[in-house]
Amino acid sequence: MLVLIFLICCRPRPAEKEFDWIELSVTASAYNSVSWQTSGQPNLAAWGDTLKPGMRCIAVSRDLISKGLRHNTMVKIEGLEGVYLVKDKMHRRWINRIDIYMGKDVKRAREWGKQKLKIQYAVKRDSL
Repeated sequence: MLVLIFLICCRPRPAEKEFDWIELSVTASAYNSVSWQTSGQPNLAAWGDTLKPGMRCIAVSRDLISKGLRHNTMVKIEGLEGVYLVKDKMHRRWINRIDIYMGKDVKRAREWGKQKLKIQYAVKRDSL
């Protein structure tokens, strides 16, 4: 019975079995869904997702899309808890960069500033 409990509790979670996590160093800044930070609708992301305060999501520079950080890719960010999803794209001028969504909390985004850090992103394992 004890062995069965151990096996159930310690088995890899589905995300750990289905995905490889790739590490990457990036520059990270923060953004908000306020009209003066965007053109158009501040709650509408580039892939059509509606952003709401409290969501754990990021925008990525377009060069990172070709590295595997596509729409809805899971991302772990150094220094932050939880898993974030890629929901937005940044302007073409940015390279090797992510923007962390912080709802309407402009003060928190400014305090975050710009940092160089490591992220890990999930890539689905081949079924072969």
